[in-house]
Amino acid sequence: MFWRGVWGYLPANVVQGVVGFLAIVLFTRLMSPEEFGRYALAFSVFTLAHVAVFTWLEAAMARFWAASKPGADLQGHFAGLYRTALLLTAAFVPLALLAVWLWPADPLFRIAVAVGLMGCPVRCLVKLAQERLRAEGEVSKSAGIDMTVTAAGLLIGVGFALGGAGGAAPLLGLGLGPLLVLPFVFPGEWRRGRGARLDPTRMRAYAAYGYPIAASLALTVVLASTDRFLLAVFLDEAAVGAYHAGYSIANRTLDVLFLWLGTAGQPALVMALERGGRDRLTTAAREQLSTFLLIGLPAAAGVALVARPLAQVLIGEDLRADAVTVTPWIALSALLYGLTAYYFGQAFTLGRKTTALLGAMAIPALFNVVLNLILVPRFGLIGAAWATTASFGIGLVATLALGRRVLPLPMAWESLARCGLATAGMAVVVAALPAIGGFPELILKAGAGGAVYAALALTLNAAGVRDVALSLIERRKRARATA
Repeated sequence: MFWRGVWGYLPANVVQGVVGFLAIVLFTRLMSPEEFGRYALAFSVFTLAHVAVFTWLEAAMARFWAASKPGADLQGHFAGLYRTALLLTAAFVPLALLAVWLWPADPLFRIAVAVGLMGCPVRCLVKLAQERLRAEGEVSKSAGIDMTVTAAGLLIGVGFALGGAGGAAPLLGLGLGPLLVLPFVFPGEWRRGRGARLDPTRMRAYAAYGYPIAASLALTVVLASTDRFLLAVFLDEAAVGAYHAGYSIANRTLDVLFLWLGTAGQPALVMALERGGRDRLTTAAREQLSTFLLIGLPAAAGVALVARPLAQVLIGEDLRADAVTVTPWIALSALLYGLTAYYFGQAFTLGRKTTALLGAMAIPALFNVVLNLILVPRFGLIGAAWATTASFGIGLVATLALGRRVLPLPMAWESLARCGLATAGMAVVVAALPAIGGFPELILKAGAGGAVYAALALTLNAAGVRDVALSLIERRKRARATA
């Protein structure tokens, strides 16, 4: 199930990556540094609102579909989630509109924030359908929804930016994008719960499971946005824009990779545990961690090594110089967060002890606030990057320590050593290449780095990649022989 999901979700994650980079390329050129900084701050508010109100429902859909029995039990599962989503929407919409109305910002930006916030319940309804499809193994349909929402959000945002909406443009895209998909997915999903009633006992159990996950994700948003707000306080919105641009090119690259693997991996681990027990879970988890290391280590090192040419290609000139200084540190922090969220943090969801996950994320969130208050006034953008990296490192250690008490997930020390050695060899070669600048340097270093890493990984059999390659070759030979 894991590898079927890996290949099935590849197109969606390619689209995610392309759209993410296009958003950086276009918006950093269509908006001023101040406008891009305002968008970054508003995006943090938008993300926090969605996570705080709706994400626990999405987490419950992902975890409890496999545990629900066909028939009335499964109907009750859908009825409870969708009816609760509508009840939360009825409370969320007027409160969000009131908050925007009281916010002392210019009218256009307030309208954009309002549209973005109104998109939160729509995004939740679409996301519930995605999580159901993902849990069922309907990879292509789930990926199709994701690609449509992502592409639509970018096109709408760029259209508004070209029309002069400034920092409001991306928010309008984020709010309106899911609305295009909702009519095609919601009626069918709603019918799955028809005839069943909302069971308060079931929903309390779902909330007890899902809300600690949502709260931990909210703390992750705090981890990722405290630096922006403090940069705005101690410096200005232009500094926020530069930091967000540098943060985005590093974090987006790694997050797309880990999200790709995690999207395939999480339901596979749930299915392994529910249908095969601890032994099957251990085998599946070790395979996933080895794959994460095989891809994540060279990706993080590669982004750090090509930070300058990558910024020259992707980021507008006004933001470029400051942005490039934070990119290597954010690449490291994205690697640490990816391993925490998409592997080691699964111990809490698999073990249904999500309150402990909240504790694991509270520790780095607290450190992040303290470190930013200390480092940002003295060191500015690079201080914020240091604080973020240190905080995610602390978060990884906390998640490891607490997760082992809930449901120990296996380590993959041999894969870590071999992938690390291959990554180090790649870094030596890339660092020795000339700095010719721009797109030629990016292509040269990325191509050489990829080739060197692939050769070393195969030679060292990092994460068993040589065994897999030989197995595929042998399988193809047998297929040809029997054709």
